[in-house]
Amino acid sequence: MVFCSTLARLLVGGAVVALWTAVFVPVLLVCLPSRRTRIRIGNVYGHLVGRSVLWVTGTRFDVSAADGTAALRPAIYVSNHVSTLDIFLGIWLAPTNTCGVGKKEVVWYPFFGQLYWISGHLRLDRGNRSRAVEALADTAVLMRRWGLGAWIWPEGTRSRDGRLLPFKKGFAHLALATRLPVVPVVVEGAQRVWPRSRFAIVPGDVTIRVMPPIPTEDWALETLDAHIAQVRQVFLDTLPQEQRPLELAATP
Repeated sequence: MVFCSTLARLLVGGAVVALWTAVFVPVLLVCLPSRRTRIRIGNVYGHLVGRSVLWVTGTRFDVSAADGTAALRPAIYVSNHVSTLDIFLGIWLAPTNTCGVGKKEVVWYPFFGQLYWISGHLRLDRGNRSRAVEALADTAVLMRRWGLGAWIWPEGTRSRDGRLLPFKKGFAHLALATRLPVVPVVVEGAQRVWPRSRFAIVPGDVTIRVMPPIPTEDWALETLDAHIAQVRQVFLDTLPQEQRPLELAATP
């Protein structure tokens, strides 16, 4: 029963993504000379596709979360990553004028990946640190020039068991370069709706907490590890025990 339901939801969700992609690609091609415009159009696409896929998967969530992120723009939004569902939560929650930061392999995702690429959002080569740092530096220049925010999953990959992984430094380097506030977006329960470890989509509740922004004006390269730990601590303090790292899971 779960297999058939999951397959049906994936087929319907894929059709929804394909339909919206067919609508938006011609518009993006017309706007190729302006990356800023393409990023904004990509955000509109994300709001429509993200909300649609969440509905198809049977995910129940507080729609006011989008108001929480929009009220804080521009900012660097960081969120934990436990499920494919996170991608659709992210593109729905990211305010207009926010650049997505994803892995380079995203281009191979059917329909969504091709539109992400045409939109001009950032793709990082996680296997080549120097190229990733260079891409982040170029993005920071664009963010300052155009007043863009960014959405990034600092763990760099999905957790297999839903527990928080160590944070990579990319978001902190963006903060140093732009001095934008960092806004933690804590997602609880997505791993139960669309787990990484098995072929299943199980309708359920997902809690989204948009935490207070963390100022970065006084951040320095020499104390970068401490700032990253400060941001990660917000997640450790907010996530339920089942999503904390094993060594902290028993902590009340």
